[in-house]
Amino acid sequence: MGALDGRVAIVTGASRGIGKGCALELGAAGATVYATGRTSQEGGAPLPGSVGATAVEIDALGGRGIGVVCDHRDDAQVQALFERVAGECGRLDVLVNNAFLIPPELTSGLPFWETPLSNWDDMLDVGTRSAYVASWHAARPMLAQSSGLIVNVSSSGAAGFSWHVAYGVGKCALDRITADTALQLREHGVAVVSLWPGLVITERLQQVPNLEQAFDVSGAETPRFCGRAVAALASDAEALRFSGQAVSARALADEYGFTDVDGRLPKGPLSEADRAEAAGRT
Repeated sequence: MGALDGRVAIVTGASRGIGKGCALELGAAGATVYATGRTSQEGGAPLPGSVGATAVEIDALGGRGIGVVCDHRDDAQVQALFERVAGECGRLDVLVNNAFLIPPELTSGLPFWETPLSNWDDMLDVGTRSAYVASWHAARPMLAQSSGLIVNVSSSGAAGFSWHVAYGVGKCALDRITADTALQLREHGVAVVSLWPGLVITERLQQVPNLEQAFDVSGAETPRFCGRAVAALASDAEALRFSGQAVSARALADEYGFTDVDGRLPKGPLSEADRAEAAGRT
């Protein structure tokens, strides 16, 4: 029996990276997980991973994985997703807002005035606005059952310069969404938490040339480390004590006693100096 048997989760942006890590760990704990993303099949994107492949891995870990192709920039597709979950399961226990659109200029090190204006729309529409839209939909079933957890995958970039002006603004706004939605949902038993990863060895990061020269990977995390943080929160009957806060995956590991898949404890969120140095090398 898993700690999350009978629970239902939606994880956005779960084709790869942190989203996939969260979906896998929720599934490993026994949850039914709707894994969303824009990539339906392997080979359809420049990076490996698809919602279908994530669903298969969830099943192998003991959960129930359901891959759903969904562009979180399209409100109609998001509405259809939540209507499907309501129709098929009648409940929603966990929402992980991880979907994020990464423009190629993000880690270029270029100042904002030398990057396209579209970078703002890319990072604020998918990652900030999309989290608000999904939370708006998730609030209704969670209110009806007087319980639930919403996790917004944010960043220490909310507190200091990170990569790009629009990135930091978006993450700062996301943490404000966490704080203010938590304030209004607390009395209904619904917790909202911002999760700050550290340096995560994602499929995208693995494609960086001379990775170990560009980044200090000695204290990096696998995507499933954040997933274990989410699963721990979802399994905690007292998770409301974290509601409204931005908490790092490493801090939650110290709180709950989990480690990464290789048994290590990662370093935690990058400092502003770490990010500035890395941006200069990529």
